[in-house]
Amino acid sequence: MGDPERFDGMLLAMAQQCEGGIQEMLDLIFGFLGRKTDFYTGVQKSECEKLLLDKFHDHQKKALKRHDKEQKEKEEAEQRRQERLRKKAKEEEKANADEPKIKELTDEEADRLQKEIDMKSNPDEQSPKMPVEEKNAEDDEEEDEEDKSKMKPNSGNGADLENYQWTQTLSEVEIKIPFKISFKLKSRDCVVDLDKKHIKAGLKGHPLVLNGDFPKEIKTEESTWSIDGKTITISIEKVNKMEWWSKLVTTDPEINTKKVQPENSKLSDLDGETRSMVEKMMYDQRQKEMGLPTSEDQKKQDVLQKFMKQHPEMDFSKAKFS
Repeated sequence: MGDPERFDGMLLAMAQQCEGGIQEMLDLIFGFLGRKTDFYTGVQKSECEKLLLDKFHDHQKKALKRHDKEQKEKEEAEQRRQERLRKKAKEEEKANADEPKIKELTDEEADRLQKEIDMKSNPDEQSPKMPVEEKNAEDDEEEDEEDKSKMKPNSGNGADLENYQWTQTLSEVEIKIPFKISFKLKSRDCVVDLDKKHIKAGLKGHPLVLNGDFPKEIKTEESTWSIDGKTITISIEKVNKMEWWSKLVTTDPEINTKKVQPENSKLSDLDGETRSMVEKMMYDQRQKEMGLPTSEDQKKQDVLQKFMKQHPEMDFSKAKFS
């Protein structure tokens, strides 16, 4: 037998025109066999019925097997999703119990700490340094000028667009696609296709809501989707967990990633090495905002101090260090 799907287009077109459903379609097929073939008269009645039942049972068995396989795959995907949620909940609970390595300071606390450091390091200095608030204001003006055409991230470090919303952490992206329909969605109503660099999502028989390329690669085996009433929710696992996405697909408007809130990302979700790097980045960012040395600057200063102690005979008073 040739390709079993080669007549699907013709049969689908016929099915769409049968307002009476499957009964009308079967009536048309059996009527055709009676008018245009010797199906009913060419063989004995018992053989005719046996042929029909054999074909019916054969295709019924294939359909049931295919249905069971699809149900099993959906159940396994849901089990993986639930397991991931339970794992994250445990890790979050553990992270909340642990003392964080780096404490995020408010602007008020940062200002107070900067003044205390200035007073200790320069007790006799009369001319105060520029306040932290003024410095931050100038930085914001420069940033706004550079990124004025970019969108401000939403509360989930993503974007609220016309037909969907997306949020992100350093490790994941979540997409919510709501539909204005009069019925509750089922999986058979939806189209969700995830590739390493591409996404398709929408309702069957309607234009796709999402059909574009991701800016970065994703882990398809760790990505899932589910239905909540009239909304499709897609959870995507990033390959690179060290950067923020500026857009969901390449055709989207760009968000200003300088305005994302790192505290919204759960550091407990990251592996040890990645978490240490992220904590270092957050620490260096806070040090720069406070006008203090970064971890690299401190390391250079420590090396210089050690060298000076080892060579007291050398005069460093006129030396310039950058």
